[in-house]
Amino acid sequence: MEELTAGIGSRVQHAHHGPGVIIGVKYAQYVITFINKGILEVDKTDPLFEVLYTENKTVEVETVSEVETSLLKILRLWGGFSETVPLGDRWTGGTMLLQPKDSSLKPKEVPVEVFFHKIVMIRDRLRVLEQQINGHKLLSDEDKVNLQQYITRCYGSLTTFNVLFREKEHWFAGEKGGKDD
Repeated sequence: MEELTAGIGSRVQHAHHGPGVIIGVKYAQYVITFINKGILEVDKTDPLFEVLYTENKTVEVETVSEVETSLLKILRLWGGFSETVPLGDRWTGGTMLLQPKDSSLKPKEVPVEVFFHKIVMIRDRLRVLEQQINGHKLLSDEDKVNLQQYITRCYGSLTTFNVLFREKEHWFAGEKGGKDD
């Protein structure tokens, strides 16, 4: 059974802060305006806190938008986080050779693992950019769709590198039925 939580408008009492009214509900805290202390956040489990009169009981604690915002803040804080994506077995230990047209110039060798990691990081950053666009409050829906189309085209341009991925589920996918860039 889902646990109901006191909602906005509920009357409360706190041993240190006195009487107040809940003006916001978060996952683990209530946002309360206290008569003598102003607006404070109080943990729902605070032993000095008591709900005197409950209004607007609800199982919802935060809007999807607030959860997305919190998640994006966490992702930015831990910016190095990335999904582990396996390189195709046939490429493990291999090198990429970039050979200039002029044979007097030295070619550049890059370990495939290093190159692959950079491709995966581009994909991860495009995903974060997508999330930021979708969650942006000032962009219109039309602007969001237009920016999403550019990102989709970026994915399409990167489909050449799908050969490096071990599992098809990690592949880049551009527009279906469209031409690759």
